Amino acid sequence: MSNNYVVVAVFIGLGILLPIVALTLGRLLRPSKPYDEKLATYESGNAPVGEGQIRFNIRYYLFALMFVIFDVETVFLYPWAVAYGKLGLFAFVEMCIFIGMLAIGLLYAWKKKVLQWTSL
Repeated sequence: MSNNYVVVAVFIGLGILLPIVALTLGRLLRPSKPYDEKLATYESGNAPVGEGQIRFNIRYYLFALMFVIFDVETVFLYPWAVAYGKLGLFAFVEMCIFIGMLAIGLLYAWKKKVLQWTSL
């Protein structure tokens, strides 16, 4: 049983140590020749135009949030669909409740006109 803890500790140690070693070696081995043109701000290789910060309509964020919610739904639905035969009726009812709650959220967002692009 203690062998399992050793394996986990080794993986945690490697997960912390390897990035630190890689970044430290990169810092030591790379050339450092800063000059003004190198330190200038750029956007995809072009000189920046206009303000650095602009205001976006809140509906963009709401639309992105809706995408994330339904993307997470697929993450939960896929394993359930694969193991459906083993889970039985209880898991089916739970998944119906889960999908129903998401459907209520979608109807609410639709009623609030979050999903309309024309008014942006």
